[in-house]
This record gives sequence, structure tokens and C-alpha cells, in this order.
Amino acid sequence: MLKLQTPVTVPPLPFGISYRDKIMVLGSCFAEETGRRLAETGFDVCVNPFGPLYNPVSLCNAAARLASGIPFTADDCVEIGAGDGRICSFSHHTSFARETPEAFLEGANAALETASAFWKESNKVLVTLGTSWCFRYDATGETVANCLKRPAAEFTRYALPSERTALLLKGLMERNPDKRFLFTVSPIRHLADGAHANQLSKASLLLAVEAVHGAYFPAYEIMMDELRDYRWWAEDMVHPSPQAARYIWERFIDATLPDEERDLFGSRCKAACAARHIPLGR
Repeated sequence: MLKLQTPVTVPPLPFGISYRDKIMVLGSCFAEETGRRLAETGFDVCVNPFGPLYNPVSLCNAAARLASGIPFTADDCVEIGAGDGRICSFSHHTSFARETPEAFLEGANAALETASAFWKESNKVLVTLGTSWCFRYDATGETVANCLKRPAAEFTRYALPSERTALLLKGLMERNPDKRFLFTVSPIRHLADGAHANQLSKASLLLAVEAVHGAYFPAYEIMMDELRDYRWWAEDMVHPSPQAARYIWERFIDATLPDEERDLFGSRCKAACAARHIPLGR
């Protein structure tokens, strides 16, 4: 039979996910997609309580904040640039932005309180790394999760070496021995960095995960090799298409869900589709 794909083999994982787990999902937009699907099919999840996170420094900082539960203060408030004027922080996605510092802190700290309590009870953490390119806010030396549309002159862009990323990931796991970490590298391309720089960035992330011997699901490889035809990409040619996202999700479930829970998963998929009034499998 004619072969039209080069299938990517998912190696056996040291652990899976279960309906008995409490799963924290952290990382890029691909983490948001996976977390949404987990929530829709009835898993106990908390997804990106600070919004999407792309670089390893910001991701590990977010985990440290969840562990400590230390509230955000007025010192964390930053005005969004480009004439926006709303208030956010360098730790948050702009979806958290509000008109006043008080309103921002109220929303950010309410989300933090809930997520911090979940973090302390969670036993599985799904981490999706997006890019090794980082932005440092020159005024404080802080690596930011979001530049908040502020002038580029306020930041220094730098590439995080794979060795540094590996140290960050190793520290994350060592500080949380009660949790098991499953890593993925986002298949979403960061072409604003340039095609070559994007490849270097993804390679650096892959080397870091390999160095810490972390549990790894090959979402990036499935997208880039098994689904490499452009028909699997969205119109922007940067994000996976809905069909590709579903395909990778199904591969993820196949690799992680225990056999004894597959019937339960199937029934919850049907319930989720019925609730949204869409055909099963969309």
C-alpha cells in the first residue's frame, strides 16, 4: 500500500494521565488547546492561570509563584503601551489587563489564589515549551512573559541556551517531588523570529528536555513530520489547523490514557459534543 505519511512513534511514557489526577497545564497556546480539551472531556485541570507562557524562564517563574502563593502588588503593575493604557503585569497575558491597578490586582490575585490551591494538590503537570527566545526588561533585569506592547528599546532579546533551560526544568522538577511532569514542545512556529531562529529555538528546547530525561510527548515531531503537508496548517501557516490539533490530541490520549478509562473517556466526549450541539469528533 502506498505510504503517504512518515508516522512518528510515541515512545512508552513513564506515566499517563487519569481521571483520578489533578492536572496543571502550563505553557504556550498549544497548552491552552490541550487544556481546553482535557477540561471539556471531564478531567480535573487548571489551565494557564497567568495566560499563555512561552519561554522557560517565565514558565518556571509562574510555577514558583503558584507554589508560594505570594500575591501580586502595586509594584507588579505595568501600563500597556501603544496607547492602550490599561494595567497588567510582566507575568500575565493581556487578557488579565484592567482599567485600573486596583481592578487588575483584584482579578490577578483571585486567579492566583485559586490556582495556587490547585497547584498544591496537583500531581501531574503538563508543560508546553514554546520558544527559547526571551525578552529582558532592561530597567529591572526581569525576563518577561509578555512585553505588553511597550517600546522595543525597553527590552533586550536573548536566546536561552539549552543548558540553562535544562537547569531550569531540572530545578522545577526537584522543587516539586510530589508532581510528575510531562513535557511537550509546541508545534506553533514563531516566525517573527525568522525561520532559522525558530528552528534553533525549538532544537534548544528539545535538547533541554532530553538532558533532564523528562517524560516527553512528541507533539512537535508529529506536526512537523507526520503532518508536514500545508493542508494541516491554519490560514496563517503558523498554527496547526483544527483538524491537526484534533489529530495530535487523539495521539496524546492514545499515549497517556489508561485502557480501563477509555470507555469513560468515550462517554464524556459524547456528552461534551452533545452539550455544544456539534457532531462527535469535531
